Amino acid sequence: MMIMHTNRRTSSYWPDIGASLVVFLVALPLCVGVAVASGVPAELGIVTGVVGGIVVGLLPGSSLQVSGPAAGLTVLVADTVAAHGLAALGLIVLGAGLLQVVMGLLRLGRWFRAISPAVVQGMLAGIGLVLVLGQLYPFAGAAAPVSTAEKFAGLPGLLLAASPYAVALGVLTLVVAALWQRTRFRKVPGVLVAVVVASAVGLLLPLPRIQVGSLSDVVRAVDFSLFDTGVLGAMVTFALVASAESLFSAAAVDRMHNGPRTQYNRELVAQGVGNTVCGLLGALPMTAVIVRSSANVRAGARTKASRVLHGVWLLLFAVALPGVLSFVPVAVLAAILLQAGWKLLEPRRVLALARTDRAEAAVLVLTAGLIVVTDLLTGTLAGLLAAVVKTAWDVSRLTVTVTPDGQDHEHVELRGNATFLRLPRLLDTLEALPPAKHVRVDLSGLRHLDQACRQAIEQWADSHRTAGRTVDLIRL
Repeated sequence: MMIMHTNRRTSSYWPDIGASLVVFLVALPLCVGVAVASGVPAELGIVTGVVGGIVVGLLPGSSLQVSGPAAGLTVLVADTVAAHGLAALGLIVLGAGLLQVVMGLLRLGRWFRAISPAVVQGMLAGIGLVLVLGQLYPFAGAAAPVSTAEKFAGLPGLLLAASPYAVALGVLTLVVAALWQRTRFRKVPGVLVAVVVASAVGLLLPLPRIQVGSLSDVVRAVDFSLFDTGVLGAMVTFALVASAESLFSAAAVDRMHNGPRTQYNRELVAQGVGNTVCGLLGALPMTAVIVRSSANVRAGARTKASRVLHGVWLLLFAVALPGVLSFVPVAVLAAILLQAGWKLLEPRRVLALARTDRAEAAVLVLTAGLIVVTDLLTGTLAGLLAAVVKTAWDVSRLTVTVTPDGQDHEHVELRGNATFLRLPRLLDTLEALPPAKHVRVDLSGLRHLDQACRQAIEQWADSHRTAGRTVDLIRL
């Protein structure tokens, strides 16, 4: 009986072990690709993947969500490194992690669920567009310009300067990844198969390849002397964006399985602890990543053991076989990131939203457009402001009905929500009333009357009475 019980317990671990290997194979090229796209050493992406698996994987919050370096943060990291230098990255990530821990302890995690879906989708679409724009250059075998404007301006010249070898290898990567998902072997990650096939073909071509060394060579101590107001602003930006992406991912992953639901505040603390460790190691910031998380769920993971083991496999690979990655051409990684950027962009969902709600689509386009032309924080804040204004306008629906009541009487009925956004229309209606001797203004049909409208109605009534007419206000 004891042997049978032990066998059952051992067999229950196999789904998590198998899932961890699948997630490891998906995560490895993405960790390296995100680091390269961010303009930092490839090893830093692996360090963040290891911390996301082992450290965050052991903490409470979510059981099946997998954390690591995210394609959605490449734009933010690249801009931050360009502005403050690579030496300041660890300090910024450390500060962001501590802020996340504080937000989680203050139970602010659930508030991230209240952000407008249009802003979230716009943020992801903007990040995806910038990512696609930046990866077109290495996909074509060229060096990417620094600024977004230069990247747009360089696109016509890129068509003429593109390396046919790099483009062919990138296209091969995308085709293999897409076709593999239609086979009966799709449990093996299509990304991995595409990278292996394209890299094998690339051995015959003179193309630049990624360079991966020892993890100990890139780990650096935090330099607190670099702290200034710009660094503080970057910490806040990293904390907010990473928290939002992690908790949005948690909501999506929870819909994929029937296991325990994510505890948002604990998950925010776990993400903060992970980013604090990454900051102390000088590595990339981390978030929960939907690509790895969905692969974990589809592979049959049952507990958090799968995500912890995936971090162990990443560490063992980086220690024992780092040279294997040097066979992967840069164009292959660019193709994988192009695919990731396109998934973030989700043009079909944008078009579907435009057909059902044009105002929401306008918020999405505004958010994404400002992220492209300015930066991630400016675009997201502008999108949030636009969403708040749109919501305020939607709930401020006010109906004003004027009905003659006898020869010298007017009856004015207000229904809905009287807010300052509808004040100009309300005053225009009241001031356009004929010079009747008596006006009855019925406010009983209002669900809400804000201070601005209340004062305006009372002032109009006072001036009407001063002119020798009578006004009755039927209050709420």
